[in-house]
Amino acid sequence: MPRPIDNRTRRAAKPGRGEGGVFTAFGIAAEAEPLAPGLYVVATPIGNLGDVSLRALSTLAASDVVLAEDTRVTRHLLAHYGIATPLVSYHEHSGEGVRERMLARVREGQALALVSDAGTPLVSDPGYKLVQEAIAEGLSVVPIPGPSAILSALVVSGLPSDRFFFEGFLPAKSGARRARLEALAGVPGTLLVFESPHRLPEMLADAAAVLGPRPAAMARELTKMFETVRRGTLETLAQEFAEAGPPKGEIVVLIGEASSETRREEAESGLDAALARALAGHSIKDAAALVAAETGLPKREVYARALVLAKGG
Repeated sequence: MPRPIDNRTRRAAKPGRGEGGVFTAFGIAAEAEPLAPGLYVVATPIGNLGDVSLRALSTLAASDVVLAEDTRVTRHLLAHYGIATPLVSYHEHSGEGVRERMLARVREGQALALVSDAGTPLVSDPGYKLVQEAIAEGLSVVPIPGPSAILSALVVSGLPSDRFFFEGFLPAKSGARRARLEALAGVPGTLLVFESPHRLPEMLADAAAVLGPRPAAMARELTKMFETVRRGTLETLAQEFAEAGPPKGEIVVLIGEASSETRREEAESGLDAALARALAGHSIKDAAALVAAETGLPKREVYARALVLAKGG
């Protein structure tokens, strides 16, 4: 645990390897415990600097270096909490040579903290390859949990949170976006996507056209001064932003699962086509079983319809 220290004896510079670091919280300077060698994946605030955890501050202070997606953003966080750990740029364009140099430092006994611009690293942010290679070498990878735009949006959306799927960013062009939405239509849970503000009206219109009147929510600027959550259906949200225009800020769109009635209607509407494809290569019984599993419709109903189609009905 961090130890409070006397500000008069506070070290202004980063201590030597193997020693703890210093950070300031609640107006009190604290000394962090030394870290074992490894890669520490540290979640940072998505907007409000007060959301950072004490463990995250201690880890950032005690690390030998902080790997940051944008050092300008992370420098502001470190300065706010009086942390003097050196920063090194690590982003999506960092190549194999950069990763090898970072892993070499861990092998030498250093502790490296990996952060993104905001939130939890690796969630639509760089870092996956570095973590993957560290694991492959048997190096220690330690999660330091904390803020996440995805979970923050989910818990205030009013949509079911027991099952959800995070898609990241949808394609920028409408045709590709609609095709991807069609592929996601059967996801059995709440769907979450990031979206750029200027594309939000078009994205909502495409989602409404493809997925129908599903419940939805739009969360913007979470934890910040202009935090906003809009709830409704895809159709009502699409209409609202078509009239109001693109908003500003970081955006998460959440889309609820189709109702059981809607799912049944969709399954029934495509039943004959699905059975025709299955009957082309299977017996009536096997085709009915395959399509029943695919659509979720009762096997007895699917088998009865397969019999009719097989007889040319």
